[in-house]
Amino acid sequence: MSIKHVSILGGTGFVGRHIVARLAERGVKVRVLTRHPQRHRDLKVMPQVELVAGDTHDPATLNRFFAGSGAVMNLIGILNERGRDGSGFRKVHTELTELALAAAEAQGVRRFVQMSALKADMPDPPSHYLRSKAAAERAVFAAKAFPVTVFRPSVIFGPEDSFLNRFAGLLKIAPVMPLARADARFAPVFVGDVADHFVNCLDDPDTYGKGFELCGPRIYTLRDLVRYTGRLTGRRRPIMALPDWAGKAQATVLEFVPGKPLSRDNLASLAVDSVCTGETLPCPTLLESVAPAYLGQEGHQARLQRLRMGQRE
Repeated sequence: MSIKHVSILGGTGFVGRHIVARLAERGVKVRVLTRHPQRHRDLKVMPQVELVAGDTHDPATLNRFFAGSGAVMNLIGILNERGRDGSGFRKVHTELTELALAAAEAQGVRRFVQMSALKADMPDPPSHYLRSKAAAERAVFAAKAFPVTVFRPSVIFGPEDSFLNRFAGLLKIAPVMPLARADARFAPVFVGDVADHFVNCLDDPDTYGKGFELCGPRIYTLRDLVRYTGRLTGRRRPIMALPDWAGKAQATVLEFVPGKPLSRDNLASLAVDSVCTGETLPCPTLLESVAPAYLGQEGHQARLQRLRMGQRE
């Protein structure tokens, strides 16, 4: 790999940790910016990885962080904002991307790779989340100082994901699962496939200046995914598909629950199917080949066994 030093925003997150590990395995020096380096000891043990303490929204910090970097990857994203007017999404997705692009150009970075979201490039995105991702994409593609690549994944699955694991938690406490947008469609993509494309694109001129959709090999409805999660976890629950008016009422209430399990903006995003219709890259890993290992009963028993072994040591 010709790029030997990569700086990552969002490297401590679900997808970021997989990308960091793959880069480190290839001998690439990786810098990860985080407010709390002490919380990420799993990354500290990798000799190629440096954790840097700092505020991602501070231009001076970004300039120092990107100094000497061959490439920058921006993976930072949120599924919900504190408020409800879109300003939280704009700050994290759009404004941070603009700051990162300016700092990368000032530091002579040679490559910029952006995490976006499927359907962010549609003509009129229906949610604040997608509109802020779309604005970030426009800023990235407008950059002239370096070649850029944008990835738009469908929902990403894998150990510690925030999608299937969230439903597993809800199924644990809910005797019945009331489900808004039950027929919304997804093409879940494995985190390992996503990470591979981020790493492989760095030296691939065929990806320069392009946006790629990332989808797994099968399409499921939301109802299918919740039912499958229930089967794997041994928590089969009746699913009550909600009409739109009831889904909006549910989201309005859940916006005030800690963690916002569902918001009206989430519901708006679900109005468009998260399936690929544009230029794609192969993501062959099936959900059924991975999910049982971390959601199923065998996966649960394996986690308990690892915990017991750690306690004995």
